[in-house]
Amino acid sequence: MRRALITGITGQDGSYLAELLLSKGYEVHGIIRRASSFNTARLDHLYHDPHDRGVRLFLHYGDLSDGGGLRRLIHFIAPEELYHLGAQSHVRVSFDEPEYTADIVGVGTLRILEAVRDFEQSRGRQIRIYQAGSSEMFGSAPGPQSETTPFRPRSPYAVSKVAAHWYAVNYREAYNVFVCNGILFNHESPRRGETFVTRKITRAVGRIALGLQEQLFLGNLDASRDWGFAGDYVDAMWRMLQMRTPQDFVIATGTTHTVREFAEAAFSHADLDWQRYVKYDARYNRPTEVDQLCGDASRARDELGWAPAVSFEELVRMMVDTDLTLAKRELAAREGGEIKSDAVAQPS
Repeated sequence: MRRALITGITGQDGSYLAELLLSKGYEVHGIIRRASSFNTARLDHLYHDPHDRGVRLFLHYGDLSDGGGLRRLIHFIAPEELYHLGAQSHVRVSFDEPEYTADIVGVGTLRILEAVRDFEQSRGRQIRIYQAGSSEMFGSAPGPQSETTPFRPRSPYAVSKVAAHWYAVNYREAYNVFVCNGILFNHESPRRGETFVTRKITRAVGRIALGLQEQLFLGNLDASRDWGFAGDYVDAMWRMLQMRTPQDFVIATGTTHTVREFAEAAFSHADLDWQRYVKYDARYNRPTEVDQLCGDASRARDELGWAPAVSFEELVRMMVDTDLTLAKRELAAREGGEIKSDAVAQPS
């Protein structure tokens, strides 16, 4: 049984990746941050009490700001594969918290790499690492963007991701660490955080359709992105770590849509006219904007055998349908109905 460790396991990608690895027979370990409120909702359907027999999902407290803690966890878990997904991942927030973003995204990756190097030197065994890059690293570089496109980051988040990328390349070349950078373009799902624009839109569609909300305020409607389904993209992560030698790959659909087009498709699926409800608010604009991102994933197709399975239209419908269901539950709760609470995952 192979053992994998996931940083950022409570996020959108982490939960889909945990599902995938469990389906392949892995023992899966995840690092979660201590908080006064539970933040494991995306994992509740996977979690079992560690005292039960046959359990293969385990959670551990840790933080990317704590290099000593990361070392201890990696030595204790001793994974064959490590998927580094943890980050402060909100681009707009990175302008408000640039130093924190740099520490967690950039230096946090360095701490992971150092912990793995320490493990390999002391144990004499290799850990294969997936390092989560971002299309935001390309910034203002003209598209379509591929593995050879120069980085031109336009946010503290993107700059920090560029640092993480080059830390990984350096450790691969200097210490022979098996680490792959996955440069993933925007990928969404019903598990996307509600502060990200796609989920903000579909959540509003559900609430507006049921009379729980009247308007939706958005920033730059002309920003164009290459949107795919997160469930497809975690499969690419796994494929990278099965290669003979570590390489870097762009993962994308190769098609782009504007925020305006996403909003139109989402509202149309609920038989609503988006223009009646969407209002512009300059507060949601970034100080420096990235106008268009479109990925060229031909290398992933040729060398990994990977291709996206879910189309843009299917993705939007999936997200809207989920958020319509959530809005119905919210309405029922307001009217005195009951919502069953799921079991909460706890770290071992």
